Amino acid sequence: MIIEGAIPADFIYESENVVAFNDLTPQAPTHILIVPKAHHENAAATAAATPTVMAEMLTVAGSLAAAAGLDGYRTTFNTGASAGQSVFHTHLHLLGGRAFAWPPG
Repeated sequence: MIIEGAIPADFIYESENVVAFNDLTPQAPTHILIVPKAHHENAAATAAATPTVMAEMLTVAGSLAAAAGLDGYRTTFNTGASAGQSVFHTHLHLLGGRAFAWPPG
């Protein structure tokens, strides 16, 4: 896992609780993953166990979006395989730099 250093990643943000890095397979010009250091399978589990970490993840997303000069952005948690979750460690996708359709995918 990236958190443990088994898969290399250049952190663009790190705190006591979370890290952020560019997605290895970006789906938008800006595609950053914001990941808590503590393991929980999905966003609901993280929110139940550590709501302050969830708040920090969203705060970091806003800061990184501003630093990237985005005039709008999307944040997404995929929870469960049927929703597209393929890595079962909570992570927030920050996407921007292009227009997005609604509803998504």
